[in-house]
Amino acid sequence: MSEPTDRSRRRAAVLGSPIAHSLSPVLHRAAYAELGLADWSYERFEVDEAALPDFLAGLGPEWAGLSLTMPLKRAVIPLLDSVSETAASVEAVNTVVLTEDGRRTGDNTDVPGMVAALREHGVESVESAAVLGAGATASSALAALARICTGEITAYVRSAARAAEMRQWGERLGVEVRTADWADAARALHAPLVIATTPAGTTDALAAALPERVATLFDVLYEPWPTALAARWSAYGGAVVSGLDLLVHQAVIQVEQMTGRTPAPLAAMRQAGERALAAR
Repeated sequence: MSEPTDRSRRRAAVLGSPIAHSLSPVLHRAAYAELGLADWSYERFEVDEAALPDFLAGLGPEWAGLSLTMPLKRAVIPLLDSVSETAASVEAVNTVVLTEDGRRTGDNTDVPGMVAALREHGVESVESAAVLGAGATASSALAALARICTGEITAYVRSAARAAEMRQWGERLGVEVRTADWADAARALHAPLVIATTPAGTTDALAAALPERVATLFDVLYEPWPTALAARWSAYGGAVVSGLDLLVHQAVIQVEQMTGRTPAPLAAMRQAGERALAAR
């Protein structure tokens, strides 16, 4: 895995499967360029759960950190020396910081990344919120809402099993979660904050159901963008936080943790991400 290298060289990468679509290299390389870290590199590697232990075992002292996407966020936990409280709370690690003595520390930057993205759009506290979906991203959304929502959170889901999972996450995270059937998801659109965590196309039908007044939509998708719901939401005058906002903010935290340099260049990273998406 690791060839003999100059000790001044530092490496980082994003791992996952599939991984070719990842914007992480674009964002991290933009940060390195802005910070003058000429000896740093950031790559992408196709790695699944079965290959992860050997990949980690082969990393040399020049490695500073890893970004993880699906399906590795939970699989990596037993392979780490320590895990942050945030990552443990959602049972998902998307960031691994590596030290030269071989220690592996896991964190989850999606949760504070969500909070930071909302704060950038003026949302620091809400009295209630709605979550569309019940997958892994929805649990991170609940963890983020635990920090900013003072009242009830309603999760709109497609099955009784998913509803039970969301209520369990709520209990674990210390937030009040009420569940509702996806057939009633149009009711979510009246909430002060709506977080859509579903795959592309899932919320398209809701665009036609928007009320006259909407508040803030956080749609975690960034490609294709805008989604039908996000486009209609903007047209109705509501605030929209995008998946790119989330991606950039969580990457900012990753860069700071891996390089030790603060603050990471948010604007340069966002511009690089926007250019990359426009070129696709």
